[in-house]
Amino acid sequence: MTTTALLSCAGRPVGRYTYLPADAGRPYLHPVTTLAGIPVTEERPADHIHHLGASVAVPDVSGHNFWGGRTFVRGQGPTVLDNHGTQRHLGWKLCDPDGFVEELGWEAGGGELLREHRTVAATALSDTAWALDLSFSLTNPGPGDLSIGSPATNGRPGAGYGGFFWRAPKEASPPAVFGPAADGEEAVHGRAADWVALCGDGWSLVFAGATEETRRDPWFVRTAEYPGVGSSLAAAERLPVPAGATVVRRVVTVVADGRLDRAGAAALVRRAVTA
Repeated sequence: MTTTALLSCAGRPVGRYTYLPADAGRPYLHPVTTLAGIPVTEERPADHIHHLGASVAVPDVSGHNFWGGRTFVRGQGPTVLDNHGTQRHLGWKLCDPDGFVEELGWEAGGGELLREHRTVAATALSDTAWALDLSFSLTNPGPGDLSIGSPATNGRPGAGYGGFFWRAPKEASPPAVFGPAADGEEAVHGRAADWVALCGDGWSLVFAGATEETRRDPWFVRTAEYPGVGSSLAAAERLPVPAGATVVRRVVTVVADGRLDRAGAAALVRRAVTA
C-alpha cells in the first residue's frame, strides 16, 4: 500500500510526505531538499527520535500528546505517559505533484478531538529557491471545549513549542539564525517576528507567518542543542478551542541554496508570501 506522496517544484523532486506512518503518530515531510538536492530536514535524530522533518505537532491537546516523547508534568518534569494521540489521514481533497489538500482526524482516548484541514503547496521563487506553503485549520467537532498547551504552560519556562515545527539537519557547527532585526538564538527565541531565517552549510530556510494571527505567535528556536524552528500556538498561555471553533495558521518556508543574508531573506519572504 502506498504510504507516501512526492512533492515537486519546477519539475524537480523537493519532498516526500509520509501520510500513513506506521508508528510515528503523525504525517510529516522528509526529506525536504533545496532545488540543488541538499537535504534540509532530519527524521528521528538520536537526540530527539520523535522529531520528524516538517510537521504539525502539539504536545498537549487537553492532556493528550500529539508531539511524541515524554510529557512535561508540572512539579514532576518530563514523564513517560500513556497519553499519545494519532493524526490519522482520512483522505485527499486534492493530491497533485506540486501540492495537496488533506483531511485528518486527531484521535486520542477512543475518540476524535480535532478535525484538521491541511493544505501544502510548493512554489518556485528563483533558480535557487522555492517556497513550501503549509496551512492548517483545527476544528473542535465535539460538544466539549478543548485547549492547546505546551511544556511552558505546564511549568517549563522557554519551552512553548507546539504547532508547525521544522527539524533541520545537525551539522558540525550550529546554523546561524536571525530575524528582521535580531541575531542569534537568544534574541529570536520566544519572540514574535514576521520571519526567522536558519542558515546551515550550503542551505537557508526562512520561516514566515503568512497571516496576522500566525505572525502574533512567537517563534520557538533552537540552534545550540539542535537545529529546529517552530511557530508556537501556546507559548505562554493555553489556547482555547471551544466546541465548534477552528484554529487556523499558515507558515510559508523559503528553501534556498546558499547562505542568505538579511536582505536576501527578506526579499524572498516578500515574494513567497505574495506568490
